[in-house]
Amino acid sequence: MNVYPKTMTAAIVQHTPVFLNLDASVNKAAKLIAESAGNGAGLIVFPETWLPGYPVWIDTAPEAAIWGNPVSHRLYRRLVENSITVPGEAFSTLRRSAMENGAYVVMGAHEKVGNTLYNTMLFLAPDGSYTLHRKLTPTYTEKLLWGAGDGSTLEMLDTPLGVLGGLICWEHWMPLARAAMHAKHEVFHAAQWPWVRELHQIASRQYSFEGQCFVLAAGTVLSIQDVLEGFDSIPGGDPDDRAMLESMGSSPETLLQRGGSAIIGPDAMYVTEPVYDSRETIFAELDTDRVTEGHLLMDSDGHYSRPDVFSLKVNTTPAKNVEF
Repeated sequence: MNVYPKTMTAAIVQHTPVFLNLDASVNKAAKLIAESAGNGAGLIVFPETWLPGYPVWIDTAPEAAIWGNPVSHRLYRRLVENSITVPGEAFSTLRRSAMENGAYVVMGAHEKVGNTLYNTMLFLAPDGSYTLHRKLTPTYTEKLLWGAGDGSTLEMLDTPLGVLGGLICWEHWMPLARAAMHAKHEVFHAAQWPWVRELHQIASRQYSFEGQCFVLAAGTVLSIQDVLEGFDSIPGGDPDDRAMLESMGSSPETLLQRGGSAIIGPDAMYVTEPVYDSRETIFAELDTDRVTEGHLLMDSDGHYSRPDVFSLKVNTTPAKNVEF
C-alpha cells in the first residue's frame, strides 16, 4: 500500500509592508515568500490589503471622512497609484515568486480595475496558475475606497492536499457567503483581517468548525512610525497628507494594528496561539487527516445539511454595467 504525505507546512506573514509603496512592498513580499519557503512552508498567507497596506486613516484620522477633504483625495490618489493590476508588473513579480519557491501564496492587495479599487485576495500556485477573490461587501468607512465584488470571484485553488479558499474580514459574518464556501469543501481557508482582534478570532474559530477546515487568520502589525516611514519612502509627499497620518496617534510607537495571527484546526482549537505585537512569520504543520476525522461530526454541505428544507442559489455571473 502506498503511503502519501498528508501534511502541509503553512506560514502566516505578520510583517509590516512598506506602507503606501507598492514596489518596495512587492520586493519585501518576494523576500518573505522565499524565507518562508526556505523554512519548509508550502502555503504562505499574507493579511488583508498587505499590498501596500490597510488604509488605516479612514478609521483613525479625525477628518478623513469629511466631504471634499483635499488630504483624503490625495491619499486616495497615492493608494490608486500604488495598487496592483492583474495582469501587471507587480502581479507578475508575485506570481514568479510563488513559482520559483514552489509555494501556494495568498496575498491581500488593493486591486485597480478600470477606475475602481477592490479589496482583493490573490491565490497563486507554484505551477503559475492563479485566481482571485474580490471582497463582496466593504464595511463602514471602507465604502469610501472600495467597490463591491461579485459572485464571479468566489474562487479557490486546488492543492495536492485539498482545496484552498478564503474570505476577507467581515465576509466571515455573512452566513450565505460561508455556506457557499463550505460547498466547495475547503481544506485550507485563508481568513484575512487588518489585524485579528478578539471579535475576529471568534469568527475565524467558528468558521473552522463549521467548515471543518484549517483556518489561517492573518493580521498585520503596523505602527504610526511604519505608516510615516512608508509615506516618506516615496519623495514628494504633501506635508498636510503626512500630518493627517501623524494625527492617528499620540506617538510614533502607537500600534494601529496588532497582528494577532493564528492557525486554527477543524475542532476550532488553536494550532498556533494568536501572536500579538510582533513582526514575524508564524509556522505550523497541518495534518489533513484531522479534516477527514472531523467530518464524522460535522459536514455542513453533507450529512449535516438539510437540502429538503434549505437551499442557496449563488450568482457567479460577472456583474457588468455595459455589455458590448
